[in-house]
Amino acid sequence: MSSLLNYKLEGEGHTIVLIHGLFGSLDNLGLLARDLKTDHQVLSIDLRNHGLSLHSDEHNYTTIAHDIKDLLTYLEIDNAVIIGHSMGGKAAMKLADIAPQLITQLIVLDMAPVAYPEARHDAVFAGLNVVLKQQPTSRRDAMEILAQHINMEGVRQFVGKSLYNNGDHMAWRFNVPALEANYGNILGWEDISPCDLPTLFIKGGNSDYLMPEHQSAIQQQFPHSKAHVIANVGHWLHAEKPSEVLRVIRRFLQDK
Repeated sequence: MSSLLNYKLEGEGHTIVLIHGLFGSLDNLGLLARDLKTDHQVLSIDLRNHGLSLHSDEHNYTTIAHDIKDLLTYLEIDNAVIIGHSMGGKAAMKLADIAPQLITQLIVLDMAPVAYPEARHDAVFAGLNVVLKQQPTSRRDAMEILAQHINMEGVRQFVGKSLYNNGDHMAWRFNVPALEANYGNILGWEDISPCDLPTLFIKGGNSDYLMPEHQSAIQQQFPHSKAHVIANVGHWLHAEKPSEVLRVIRRFLQDK
């Protein structure tokens, strides 16, 4: 059996798995990996339809969780700490549902186990699609196209990390058509049975992804969970205040 997912394995010790969010890749949580690999084995993965992993028309949390489970089995990892950000947080929570026996602790960065009603990425998809259509030959031209659709410089820089030159024009590492077609699945969520794993939700203080109205859904599905708020950061808390996020993660790891 080979792995369908591209991955990077670093360090030694108890395994920590890092799972990126939408439009990301295994380097996205690199600031966390750099620190955690000093005393843990850190497994960073490209989810399906991202990075160098398989492209598929299918993209939902059950399938994604099975991809990760299969990778852990392939690598003979049978007890790991799982850390997921955003869409990766939902993937981590679904993995805890289908394979709790492989997990010792679960950490979810700025994501709730709920379906989000509003589309948040229309402008991003618009920009990505124009780049696909116009086939710019330089990175600069691609970024200029994105700027016509995506106002926030940080978001442009983030998605721009997945640009590459495929020989005659710039292309995306992630599978834009599949992600757009399955966007309802990415926003969505089907409640899971109560999960007994020790779980930590870390919220970006300025972000609206993890809100007080989500508390009952969290308590119902993750009755053994704690929450921690990192002040003055948005959804990209691990990039904005990595040392503070790491401090909270390490404190939780010592609790077990």
